[in-house]
Amino acid sequence: FSISTYNKIWTDAQKDLDIQLQMEREQFLQPEKDRVKVFKMLASSYIKYMRIFRNLEEAHDGLVHQQKRAAIRQVLDGVIGRILEMKKEMVALENSEFHYIDNILEDLKLLPVDIEIPIPRYFIKENLEVLQQREKMLDEILCEAGLQTQIPVKAMTFEEAVKMIQVAERARQGRRRAVFMKQMYLEEKRKRQTKLQVQTGPNPDDAATRIQKVWRGYIQRKKTEKMREEEMIFLGMVSDAQINAQQGEVHERNEEVFIKDKLRETEGLDIKETLEDQIGQCFIECRHIIGRFPDYPTKEAGGSATIFSEKTPEQVLFFFFVPPEAVGEIDGFYNFFPLSSFFWITAVWQNRDEGWDLLQDHDLELIKEEKREEDTNNVHCLCIFLCSCKNWPWHRPYLLPDSLLSVLCFNAFMFLVHRTIDSLYRELVEEGVLIKPKTVYLSDYVGEYSYLGTTLRQVDIEPVPSLADVRQLIALYGILPLGSQTVHEKAPLVKALLLAGPAGVGKKMLVDAICTETGANLFNLSASNIAGKYPGKSGLQMMLHMVLKVAKQLQPSVVWIGETEKTFYKSVPKISPKRLEKILPKFLKALKAQDRVLLVGTTRRPFDANLKPFCKVYQKIIMIPRPDYASRFVLWKHIIQQNGGVITNLLNISCLAKVSDGFTQGHIVQVVRAVLSELRLLQMPRKPLRTAEFMTPLARQDPVYREEEETFKVTLRAMLTGCLSSSPAGLAVFS
Repeated sequence: FSISTYNKIWTDAQKDLDIQLQMEREQFLQPEKDRVKVFKMLASSYIKYMRIFRNLEEAHDGLVHQQKRAAIRQVLDGVIGRILEMKKEMVALENSEFHYIDNILEDLKLLPVDIEIPIPRYFIKENLEVLQQREKMLDEILCEAGLQTQIPVKAMTFEEAVKMIQVAERARQGRRRAVFMKQMYLEEKRKRQTKLQVQTGPNPDDAATRIQKVWRGYIQRKKTEKMREEEMIFLGMVSDAQINAQQGEVHERNEEVFIKDKLRETEGLDIKETLEDQIGQCFIECRHIIGRFPDYPTKEAGGSATIFSEKTPEQVLFFFFVPPEAVGEIDGFYNFFPLSSFFWITAVWQNRDEGWDLLQDHDLELIKEEKREEDTNNVHCLCIFLCSCKNWPWHRPYLLPDSLLSVLCFNAFMFLVHRTIDSLYRELVEEGVLIKPKTVYLSDYVGEYSYLGTTLRQVDIEPVPSLADVRQLIALYGILPLGSQTVHEKAPLVKALLLAGPAGVGKKMLVDAICTETGANLFNLSASNIAGKYPGKSGLQMMLHMVLKVAKQLQPSVVWIGETEKTFYKSVPKISPKRLEKILPKFLKALKAQDRVLLVGTTRRPFDANLKPFCKVYQKIIMIPRPDYASRFVLWKHIIQQNGGVITNLLNISCLAKVSDGFTQGHIVQVVRAVLSELRLLQMPRKPLRTAEFMTPLARQDPVYREEEETFKVTLRAMLTGCLSSSPAGLAVFS
């Protein structure tokens, strides 16, 4: 697409966002007691935000102008946070993570693909170089430790090398001779044309032809250059923004440094004096109104900059009259509500004439405005110090954040305090605690949407969640917060996530997908993996300290505990795997909003665990069911084609989907790989696949029996009760 197309997508998305926020102001100010109406209102807003999110992400990825991308990024993070807030309210309203909104989609004339959560591409693109270096270092450490073997390179024989050199040399000589003969032919042709032109005189048609030739050559070279760039982008060798904006970024950074120094020199003192007078006058007038000085904004809240920001009347009342102890009790539903503060972006860019800006270079005036704001913030910090010297009564006692020394033992901390991150990283890799995740994308987790959810609920039947719903929850709770620092700090915080389901439903695959989509490190703290490593209580504390330190320093990070029910066993076996049970809550307590670290547990036997500490650790519990008919139909077709099979009329996919009821995705993969051997693939052109070939391997698999499924349901009901009574955890439960 052209630049104007992406500008239009951006402008339309901003207009839709403005309309949506205006509608929310009108709707949410009026209390509504009908739960059905409230849910429909929230679901409609959720769907509209999802469409805005998709359009903004497309515009952000397509535009090259760095200042435009930065502006869109702010709004994009705000929309992501708003989607997470909407999801939180919907979960609180229905007490379930899964929602069935097919009727609302029908009213809005939308398809299920329209609410599929897109994964922002800037999660990986903006940190691509760092991630590639980290992956290279991880491969080197694994090879040195013998945990990963390099693919052996087959040596070439002497005769093969000589033959290859001969072929290359003969081809080179042939190309040189062809070029020489072509030059001779063109020279003779030019002489004949010159001689003929001297005899007949100049011809206007020849002149026009020559102009056409030069112009068409120029156009073709431009097209070829563009095709080459697109090919390099497709192959992943360069990024689209890197081609057009690499030189512009360097020049822009130099301009930023120069402009920042110039503004600080010329306007710094005036800004300082003006802000001191304004802050003093504001606090004196407030004392006359409410009888006391207002509380000075904290550094986390923005400092004195929040005093001068534009506020609605409700925000002014909140700033001056809400007591400080009530701030923590305010729900986080409105953290991302002031998205309208970003609408100056549209006013800046919407009516701007960019016909002259062919290179999409930076704008000096916007850089000046940005650096002027930075200098103002620096002066705000100076004003805080000066006001504290005047003994103004806005101070209040504060508590320091929980020290890591209270979580981990002092000896382990002192032992690791002088070690570098690289040495800790290497040790964790060599011990097998930090592992390399498989390259799996969330879109590879194939599953169809449930189209009968609302219909079944109308007849008092609770529908089984679909795999598309599971995929959406993983994106909301795992990928989006880990990918953006702003979203993770301001959106509803999820520190721990539990994936529960029968064997073969893809729990580990979803963990790998979270790491792949966000570029996160993967730490394996499964009971079977840490058995015999770092023995004793002090060793365990030192290991967790190392994991926590590396995970925070190299965030985002995912801490995975496979078969996590072993950590919370009811009856302890001879070899106790319960080393982490008491220390996991302290580990989670050490994680703050600014730490993009997610604890993910997977279990196929949650009924073996002690539910009370189990629910205390995991904030979100997601049940992954076996696939339904629609998902099995898509899975059979996808897996057969992925393994080289060809689907013909002799292969009845619908029949396979029906007879495989009760089997998981893992079972289907094993059956397809057993049938599609190398010999069977060679026979494919003359012997097409038939349905009966898959029946015998499928019969050898053990399905998920109804008794096991009922046990899952009973356990999850008990976990729901325990979570609601002990912690604000959400549970995706079906019955």
